[in-house]
Amino acid sequence: MTVNESIALAIGAALVAAGAMLVFRRRREGSSRGSQGGVILLLIGAMAVVYGLGLTKYRPSPFELEAMGQ
Repeated sequence: MTVNESIALAIGAALVAAGAMLVFRRRREGSSRGSQGGVILLLIGAMAVVYGLGLTKYRPSPFELEAMGQ
């Protein structure tokens, strides 16, 4: 894991935590709806976590490796 991926993972985790706090704080206050900003933070945080874990890296299939080798 590179430094950039580690930073993205940490930022993503912080955004997910902040988004969850916003969504659930609003529900505790008696509102029947959550916070739109909280949901957006959750989504952006989830994307940063996916990137930080390296799940967006291209990994060729065995067939593609075989085709490139010929």
